[in-house]
Amino acid sequence: MAGIGLDDGKALKALESVRKWLETEHGIMIQQPAFTKYYPNLGECSSYPPGYKENAGIFCHNNPWIMIAETILGRGNRAFELYKKIAPAWREQISDIHRTEPYVYSQMIAGKDAPRYGEAKNSWLTGTAAWNYVAITQAILGIQPEYNGLRISPCIPKEWPGYKVTRYFRGDIYEIFVDNSVQVQKGVARIEVDGEQIKGDIVPVFGDGKRHIVRVYMG
Repeated sequence: MAGIGLDDGKALKALESVRKWLETEHGIMIQQPAFTKYYPNLGECSSYPPGYKENAGIFCHNNPWIMIAETILGRGNRAFELYKKIAPAWREQISDIHRTEPYVYSQMIAGKDAPRYGEAKNSWLTGTAAWNYVAITQAILGIQPEYNGLRISPCIPKEWPGYKVTRYFRGDIYEIFVDNSVQVQKGVARIEVDGEQIKGDIVPVFGDGKRHIVRVYMG
């Protein structure tokens, strides 16, 4: 997320290691393997039962950081795949396992070392919802607030034909239509605002309180 490791391949290597060692069908574990006894020098993380909380649990707060990192590498398919693993709307399909409210994120989901693998814990008590909102709106859908306006930089599954976003920003209303008929995961070929093509990918702030039509063509 800080741009480190993009040029030397270490970012890609790190995310592939996450996929290999930490990813599960219920989300990404915080570490693996789990501690099986208490270590005074490690403290709290080794005090929990294996698979729960900081001891190899699926900590939902940091899962969206991996989603965001995937979009930086241009891997929209992966980002959305990870998004669905912990999103309540998709977890509702396995509510017999998840066992918490279907309309709210939980702090954690039990990891594969836990006896109730996949069961969520501590609903409401988390910053997960805020981070997932950033992941889906700013990283995947790519509507990013900047000082000079809205940067449009989608990173989505390539099979998505497009989508529409209504964004209220600094008193203006932006109706954003994203066209992905070329079926790519990332990249913007051109942007038109109110029928006129703009330079770059930042839609300016008009400050007129009016509705503006933004058409984004990926490519």
